[in-house]
Amino acid sequence: MLAVAGCTSHAPEPKETVVDLLQQDWQHVSGVAADGNGLRITATGRTIVDRDSGGRQSNPPLNLAGTHLVTEGDFTLEALFSDVTADASWAVYDSPPVIADEFRIEPAGLRLTLDGDDLGVIVFDGSPEQDVSDPQPAYDEHVTLPDPRAAIAVRRAGDTLEIASDGNTLASVPFGEVFESGELWLGLSSDEGSFSVSSLTATAAEGASLSAAGPAVAQAEPSAQGLQALADQARPDFRIGAAVALGPLASDEDYAREFVGNFGAITPENAMKPQFLSPQQGVYTFDEADAILAMVESKGLTVHGHTIAFTEAMPAWMQELPTGSEEDRRASADALLDYVTTVVGHFKGRIASLDVVNEPLDLDQGTSLQENIWYQTFGPDYPAIVSQAVYDADPDVRQFINENGADVPGERQDALLELALQANEMGGHIYGVGLQSHVYDLETDAISAEDLTETLDLFEAAGLHVRISENDVTDDQGTDVQAEQYATVLATCLRSSTCVSYTTWGVDDRYDWWIDDDGGLQQGHDLLFDEGNPTPALNAMRRALKSFQ
Repeated sequence: MLAVAGCTSHAPEPKETVVDLLQQDWQHVSGVAADGNGLRITATGRTIVDRDSGGRQSNPPLNLAGTHLVTEGDFTLEALFSDVTADASWAVYDSPPVIADEFRIEPAGLRLTLDGDDLGVIVFDGSPEQDVSDPQPAYDEHVTLPDPRAAIAVRRAGDTLEIASDGNTLASVPFGEVFESGELWLGLSSDEGSFSVSSLTATAAEGASLSAAGPAVAQAEPSAQGLQALADQARPDFRIGAAVALGPLASDEDYAREFVGNFGAITPENAMKPQFLSPQQGVYTFDEADAILAMVESKGLTVHGHTIAFTEAMPAWMQELPTGSEEDRRASADALLDYVTTVVGHFKGRIASLDVVNEPLDLDQGTSLQENIWYQTFGPDYPAIVSQAVYDADPDVRQFINENGADVPGERQDALLELALQANEMGGHIYGVGLQSHVYDLETDAISAEDLTETLDLFEAAGLHVRISENDVTDDQGTDVQAEQYATVLATCLRSSTCVSYTTWGVDDRYDWWIDDDGGLQQGHDLLFDEGNPTPALNAMRRALKSFQ
């Protein structure tokens, strides 16, 4: 048994503020389950697989949707671990990580990992990483516990983090400033085994303050001048949505206000992609997606699921399914269809629509199908097979094939149309297509009202509906041009009865990050808000909506 407790002190500390963290909300944390009066933590294998499947970045969970701590001044965290079968990790961060489908930006914070009598102490200071997928700690030390059953103390004292055991200081780490945000976000995880936590408390130092807090989104409310409120007046059946992530939804009051105030629909940005839902074959981690859905359901928002069959964002087990023989393909087909049935059945009744196939066409803007694991297992007819499996699990969810580069007339758009129609001819249930409408370069990617109108007319004539599914627009020609492009796409969609919804791919540029061709981390400026402030695009979209009233 390992005790993690406060430093021994013979002087009484009057008016201590103590928070019993085991009595707080942990229900939406992957690998964490209530166990009597404590918690039981099991390994989930959560990793982020890069686009080329050449690397896997650890993605241990944090308690984002439940309780975090708000503190001013010094504090001590206390816990009691037992039944450690392999390793036990405890993380304390000053903000949630920014998580994309290909990388995770590690925030400032502390991670302790117990393995036998070895205690690893890692500190991240939040500095920019040369390789974001391989974050390097500012401090990394291993200390030996004289007695693994003895108390271990983790305490912030000014600019120092103290770690002690049995009255002896094991490490004095000069990185106390990593918790300057005044918030503490907690995570419990194991790489390979399991362990129990029978006590977990936080105590404020004398003269300091400490309290438990819930997710920021709980206090956010719709705005009468928000985009969805204006859309309701123009076309009551029309939904305006955004792609969102759990971290900022839970931690950032600006982001929560921006999102709930303006949008009536949500697409989970990454939480429903395969590698986030099933990190190991037969293991499902629905916790983050369930947390997002629970938050937005309380606000009356519509949910669009994203995504089932996809070339990217697949866990390693899915990418490595064998397809070399007929017997291999049958076994792999069973595994993939079990995944479809389990996932769609889990969310049945909670999502209105779903991307059953995402980005099936050639990555280089061609017209052929990508030969991913779905193609290798089922052949070129896999969209129809996946669609039928989705329908069997949830006949009421509206199914879409979502694609980039098909927003304007051309061969790629024709290929998408043919794919959707062929899927339905073969027994599929495709309701429509998602046109992503990413405008990364206004010279080459700009979408005119004329081209988009022709596109919508084409799909309408074919009996298919359309979603503008991932619209974002660069500001490389200035924010006024950016605003005009945003308003053009929204207004054109709104004028067509076949265009059923509009979604922008993100909320605030604060969380708009991407990796360039040289591996460097870059911040985008493509969204309707920037660091908590509206961009001109938001007002342009408001004007467009008001023109329909």
